[in-house]
This record gives sequence, structure tokens and C-alpha cells, in this order.
Amino acid sequence: MGREKWGTKLGFMLAAMGSAVGLGNIWRFSFVAGNNGGGAFLILYLIFVLLIGVPLLLTEVSIGRKAESDVIGSFQKLAPKTPWYLTGFFGIASAFLILGFYAVVAGWAIFYFWNYINGTFFTSPATGYEGAFGQFISHTWHPIAWTALFMILTIIIVLSGVKKGIEAANKIFMPLLALILIGLAFFSLSLDGATEGLKFLFQPDWSAFSQPSIYIAALGQAFFSLSLGMGAMLTYGSYLKKENKLPSATLGIGIMDTFFAIISGVVIFPAVFAFGIDPSSGPPLVFITLPSIFEQMPFGGMIGVIFFFALILASLSSSVSILEVPTAYFMRALGWSRFATSVLMGSIMFILGIGVSLGFGIWAGITPIGDLNILDSMDYVASNILLPLGGLSMALLVGWHFKKSEALEATDLKDGLLGSVWFFIIKFLAPVMIVLIFLNQIGILNL
Repeated sequence: MGREKWGTKLGFMLAAMGSAVGLGNIWRFSFVAGNNGGGAFLILYLIFVLLIGVPLLLTEVSIGRKAESDVIGSFQKLAPKTPWYLTGFFGIASAFLILGFYAVVAGWAIFYFWNYINGTFFTSPATGYEGAFGQFISHTWHPIAWTALFMILTIIIVLSGVKKGIEAANKIFMPLLALILIGLAFFSLSLDGATEGLKFLFQPDWSAFSQPSIYIAALGQAFFSLSLGMGAMLTYGSYLKKENKLPSATLGIGIMDTFFAIISGVVIFPAVFAFGIDPSSGPPLVFITLPSIFEQMPFGGMIGVIFFFALILASLSSSVSILEVPTAYFMRALGWSRFATSVLMGSIMFILGIGVSLGFGIWAGITPIGDLNILDSMDYVASNILLPLGGLSMALLVGWHFKKSEALEATDLKDGLLGSVWFFIIKFLAPVMIVLIFLNQIGILNL
């Protein structure tokens, strides 16, 4: 049986956008921008997406399309008789860790969605939203049940196949998510005091550019928001037909991913400023701060329903691509069926999720890395170590192992100015930038 293929180029682009657009765009972008001065961060983020993110995205997708294999098989095929394929395990390991905790947070989103649907969260719970959130996540089995529901939905989409499952789901999810976020943005902009939020997001504080930390934060967000380094984009690229041209597709994905991040900022910051909330509230913004804002809004209960539905859609579109990374590898390596492989891989990730969930309750005292709980420890290893190393290995493969002509052919670029600039970025600039992120994240640079 031949390798599965996308039905259309648009289907691939929507699926790739679905992979990139997730919890990171809707809440991580907002609190990272909030912590780094808003407008100045946004300018640097946009520059790094175009300068580093899109060239790396083109690189990762081109490896998959050229090899027509998974994250490990591609390295084995393109760099035979070398240990290069071992770097593919960075992607496999990061997929297990990331979906292990991602599914837990997505389960929280489903819990909130359900509570808005049944009217429980239309008004503040007796303990307040902070108390309700704390009680819920520290419960032994409640959050695990919602995590299980989310993983079942993810597994069902993946086991349905590339065209009938992943592509079909994203053709619904992504346009619907865009419409919901645009609608929420218009509503947020109608609030009194919304202009302060827009000024914060789009009017840069020029003095912020003198701080090295803002550059690393913007570069890191650009890298991770495009879902680079794990092998998801490589795996999705392997399902592309040879006649599908890559430069236009990857640029389109980069632009749309950035659109979702910015529109999420337009949804959140005007509301945050309208109700006098600190824009650097951090990760609790979505589960504690926003529900308290929704309560004060006209039609706030309905806004809560719509917002958390959007969060679930974004989470599902990303989780599907994460689960596909090990599923594609083990299907090829062990000859298993898609059904059995996706169920087994998803079940292992769910078991990891049980540990993450208990880390907020009866295992709260367990701190695998320093004073980090189980979720933060898994996030630290995946985001700060495995993803940068995975991205670095892909840049080095194309920039140093391939000849320039081979690299240009793989990416559908010609040997002109554009091709030369891209190759310079991948060979020299991107590796240096990734190493800087890596050294800063593990505490060696401390910028």
C-alpha cells in the first residue's frame, strides 16, 4: 500500500495551520506579549517569523516531502549510513511529552466549555474563578476524565487517516476558528477602554528594544508558534504530492499562523485593559482572569461558550498533528495498522497525562526538575531542549549535509537571490539563533 497523500494543497495548508495554531497562539502569545511590553514584542515577533520561522518551516516540510517518510525514516533515507536519524527521536520524545501535558490543559478547556454550556460559569462560583479552578485541577479524577475525552477525540481523528481524518477535520476547524476569533475581536473592540489594549499591542515602547530578553522571547515564540522542531511539519510534508510547490504554501502558513496570534491578542488585550486587569497576568489569564472579565461583559456567558469552544478547536487541530508524529513512525517501523498505532500511542500519552493531572493534586509535591511540577518539567524538557535540538538537526541536515543545489531543488527555490538568502539563513543564521534560544532557556546565557 502506498503512502497516504493529502487530497489538496489547501488541505495540507489548513492541516499545517491547524498544527501551528493551538493553545500557544491563543493564550501563550498573549501572556508572553504581556510580559514583554506588547508592541515592541509584536514587531520583533513578526520579524523573526519571516526571517527565521518561515525559512525553517520550508526546510522541515521539504525534508518530509523529499523523503516521503516520518521524522526518523526521513533522516535514514536522506543521510544513509550516518547516525543522523537518531536526532529524529528528539521529535518522537517531544511529541509524547507535549501531548502528555497539552491534553490535560485542553481537558480543562472542555470542562470550562461544559460549565458555560450548562450555565454554571455564567456567574462567579461561590469560591470565585480562582478557587473553582484550583479545586477542579487538584481533584483526583475529574480533570483526568476530561483529559480522556480530549484524547479520545484526538485519536478518532488520527485513526481516520490523513485525508478522511486530519484533512477533513481541519477543513472545518480552521475556517470556523477564524470566524469565531474575528467575531470575538469585534466584540472586544466594542468595549469601553478597548483602545488602551490596542495601544499596548500595536504602539511599541521603543525603550524595550534595549532589553536582550525581549529578542529571545520573540524568537522563542516565533519558533514554537510555528510548531517547528518536533517533526509534525516534516510528517505533514511527507504526505504532499511532488507537484505541490512549497514556498507559497509555507509562506501562507506563516502568515496565517501570525494572523491567529495577533487576532487572539486583539480578542484578549482590549478586554483586559477595559476591565483594569494586568496584561502580564501570565498563564492563569485564560482560566481565571478571562472568566471574571466575561462575567462583567454584556452577553458574557455566551462569549465564554464561544471562546472556550474556539480554544478546544485550536487544541484539537494541534494535538492531531502531535499524535501523528509517533503514529507515522511506528506504522512504518513496525508495520502496524493506523488504527492500532494511533490508539496505542494516544493511550500512552493519556497515561502520561494522568501523571501531569495528579501533579496538581495528590502528587503536587513531586518536582522532577528543580521546583517545577510535573507539567512544567515536561514542558521544560520538550520546549527548551528537545524542540530546539530537533529544529537544529533539520537546519544542519539541509544547510550542511545537502549540497546547495540539492537543498534548493528540495524546496522548489531557484538559485537566485531568494534561494541564496534562504540557504544562508538555514546554513548559518538559523542554527546560531536556535543555539542562542537553547542556551538562554537552559540558563547558560540568562539574557
